[in-house]
Amino acid sequence: QVQLVESGGGLVQPGGSLRLSCAASRDISSIDVLAWYRQAPGKERELVADITSGGGTNYADSVKGRHTISRDIGKNTVYLQMNSLKPEDTAVYYCYAKVSFGVRLYIHWGQGTPVTVSS
Repeated sequence: QVQLVESGGGLVQPGGSLRLSCAASRDISSIDVLAWYRQAPGKERELVADITSGGGTNYADSVKGRHTISRDIGKNTVYLQMNSLKPEDTAVYYCYAKVSFGVRLYIHWGQGTPVTVSS
């Protein structure tokens, strides 16, 4: 099992920045995929960004050029740097991990951290 704990959410004005953190309970170098998802009220959960064990990244079209996903292996932490925030970025943000163990695959979710973008 991998426990994921998000932090860094809060209230920010449009155009502002915020950095989310996700601390994992194990060495993240062994995690195949780390990602951030978000879910706004009344909408389905959607992928924001992900990073693979090889360092490759992927972003939703809506956040390309504004957000950056990164990781610190020494701290077992993945980050989402969010810049130029818009009201439509308001959502609960969830950390995600896909881990392989032998021939098995495990999916883990954090509890979420809310982000509100409003003036």
